[in-house]
Amino acid sequence: MVPKMMFLTKGVGVDKNRLASFELALRNAGIERFNLVHVSSILPPLCKIVSKKEGLKHLKSGEIVFCVMARNETNEPNRLISSSIGVAMPKDPNQYGYLSEHHAFGQTAEVAGEFAEDLAATMLASTLGIPFDPNLAWDARKEVYHASGTFFRTSHCCQSTSGNKNGLWTTVVAASVFVIG
Repeated sequence: MVPKMMFLTKGVGVDKNRLASFELALRNAGIERFNLVHVSSILPPLCKIVSKKEGLKHLKSGEIVFCVMARNETNEPNRLISSSIGVAMPKDPNQYGYLSEHHAFGQTAEVAGEFAEDLAATMLASTLGIPFDPNLAWDARKEVYHASGTFFRTSHCCQSTSGNKNGLWTTVVAASVFVIG
């Protein structure tokens, strides 16, 4: 059972109940109608990244769907929260890649997204034996990764928002959703 496709999605939900806030974030992301099973961070070989619209065409309500999900929540007014998924795909499509999840407080979408992207790239680089200095800034490491000729692409999907001003539960999700069939 190896996924053939994957899509990225994100969402925000706000409600007086924590669980309902999460449900609304899933609805906003378009994945509330599935039984989601969280898996670890491997992007299978030959797994095509498609649009959310294309990926959803292949899934049925109630289906057990595997995903890598980042989730964060707060009921603290105006607290900045974010959830992001990083993607690192090797140049050779027959090799596996990495997905990373990151959830943070006080980080903008740009910072959290780039952190997740860097994390996925770092995991893939270490697996492939690419030498790099982990103390280098993300932009400098990105150049090392690309110069090695190994990486085809890195990207990320991030959702960030501030906690509801009235203290309602606010949830953010970001997910990479796998399509098996």
